[in-house]
Amino acid sequence: MSSLNADEIRTHTALHILKGAVQLVIGAKWTASVYVEGKHGRLTVQFNRKPTNEEILKIEELANKKILENQPIEELEMDRSEAERIWGDKIYDLFPLPTNITRIKILHIKDWNVNACKATHCKTTGEVKSIKIEKIRFRPAKQLLEISFNIS
Repeated sequence: MSSLNADEIRTHTALHILKGAVQLVIGAKWTASVYVEGKHGRLTVQFNRKPTNEEILKIEELANKKILENQPIEELEMDRSEAERIWGDKIYDLFPLPTNITRIKILHIKDWNVNACKATHCKTTGEVKSIKIEKIRFRPAKQLLEISFNIS
C-alpha cells in the first residue's frame, strides 16, 4: 500500500471517510478488507444484513458532506500501547496486527474515523473531491457487506 499513485492515495483516503459514514449510519464496526485500484475502491465490513436504499444514500451523503468540510487528516506515529489507551480497539480491523509491532501509524479524522494504517493519505478530506457508491453486495453466509465506489 505504500507505493500508491495520487489517485490511489485519494481513493484509499476515501475508504476511511466512507468507513466513518458506514459506522454512523449502520453501526458496522469491523473492516474485513479493502481494495484500491485507481479511482475505484471497495470497503468490506462485517455486517449482518443488506442495508436499505435509504441507508446507502445516507452513507454516501454523509461521506460527501465530510469531504466538503475539508477536515484535516492526521497521520500519527505512536507506541501501540498509547494508541490502544486512547482509542481502544477502534484502531483495529478484522485482520490483526502482529503482536511484535510496537509502533504504529494512525490515521485520525477527528470525530469520524481512527485506524491503524500504514498507507499514505491525503492531508484533508476535501482532496478526495467526491465519493459515488456504485454497488452494494451483501454476503449473508460470511456476514460481509461490500461497498464498491468511485471517486471523482
